[in-house]
Amino acid sequence: MKLLERLPRESGGEYALRTIKENIVSLELAPGSQISENELAAEMGLSRTPVREALIELSKVKIVDIQPQKKSTIPLIDYDMVEESRFMRDLLECAVAELDCEMASPEDLERLSENIRLQNLYLDDFYSAQLMTLDNQFHGMLFDIAKKSQVFALIQNISIHFDRVRTMALSSVKNTKIVQDHVDLVDAIRRRNTRAARELMEAHLNRYDIDAAALRSAYPQYFK
Repeated sequence: MKLLERLPRESGGEYALRTIKENIVSLELAPGSQISENELAAEMGLSRTPVREALIELSKVKIVDIQPQKKSTIPLIDYDMVEESRFMRDLLECAVAELDCEMASPEDLERLSENIRLQNLYLDDFYSAQLMTLDNQFHGMLFDIAKKSQVFALIQNISIHFDRVRTMALSSVKNTKIVQDHVDLVDAIRRRNTRAARELMEAHLNRYDIDAAALRSAYPQYFK
């Protein structure tokens, strides 16, 4: 498991939840793998209580299967859950893209463009982990510009189902159109074209459907 740096004033529970989520999304904790509360606590330098609380929180969105008196399991990828996660993000992020067309300042557009410039740098050598981080930051900025940052925070847990597929798409299929989607979206926001922004966001979030067969071929052991 990859350990993250603990943030200032971050509680043990918050750190455990963030670390476990990151490792599930990055596939360090692979679909179908077993995890031990004791082992996770020892690795993170925490007591069992915050780790148990984090696992219970993740079990609520069915990304961890807790078995009493046994090791817990990271479930195999269920495309019904992926679709449910994508459906939620589609509704919210398309609405956010429209709001951004009304609310984005020149400084906001520059921040988005700087993020895309970094994406292109990592795309050249294809560092998928960094691309995933930048992609998440980009989408978080869109919510922030629309004054909906708390909504973005609230959807992070159920988004894990969708995010695991995004990780695989970046690392195996290497869909370079994802970065171009961001370029086109920022251009639509700059032009205040709400219809184009909504359509671009919807197409962007649906790209995993195009890659489904390739993902199953590359990672057959990860799917139900």
